[in-house]
Amino acid sequence: MHSFEVLGDPVRRRTLEMLGGGEHSAGEIVEVMRAEFAISQAAVSQHLKVLRDHGFARVRVHGARRIYAIDADPLREIDAWLRPFRRFWEPKLDALATEIARGKEAG
Repeated sequence: MHSFEVLGDPVRRRTLEMLGGGEHSAGEIVEVMRAEFAISQAAVSQHLKVLRDHGFARVRVHGARRIYAIDADPLREIDAWLRPFRRFWEPKLDALATEIARGKEAG
């Protein structure tokens, strides 16, 4: 499965968003995914397995809990693929930053 296929699923993207903020236990991830996507614990476990198997997440055991953390290596592959396309949005973001700075100076 290619990195883009892994990220093509909204549950896996949301899980990575959570992990981007720091480590979470499997139980915490299940709780959020149940609330947001109405899926079972078993379904969340399968999504976590896909993330682990493709290198997006790593897990460590802490007592009876499984603690998940993001692994950024596969994201570097996506970042490299996006590199040639940045020219389409970076000038606009730079212009926006300039306008924000001007507004702060005037305010």
